[in-house]
Amino acid sequence: MHFKRYLVYILTNHNKTVLYTGITNNLPQRIIEHYLDQETKQTFAGKYNCCYLLYYEVYPSAADAIAREKEIKGWSRKKKVVLIEKVNQSWKFLNSEIMDWPPPERIERRDKW
Repeated sequence: MHFKRYLVYILTNHNKTVLYTGITNNLPQRIIEHYLDQETKQTFAGKYNCCYLLYYEVYPSAADAIAREKEIKGWSRKKKVVLIEKVNQSWKFLNSEIMDWPPPERIERRDKW
């Protein structure tokens, strides 16, 4: 039996000046989409080049993950920093720990859900 899981994640830009919080059921694919959005600048993450993973949490239900995402989005930057530093004190980019990084030059975007 296959169980779906949902992830709440925090991305930043290369200089670590912007924080973006999101939700997904496929973290590697979602990070690739944020990476590709840098070219379009049509999204918040794209505009600020947020594609570097700092933090993530896993939830068994979409409802729980959505509630947590909304909670974190309502926090101050200072509170988000405390959360990140509980598990990633040095603000290391975690992309290469969960996927091949950087993504291949030619990559297909999945259909929007």
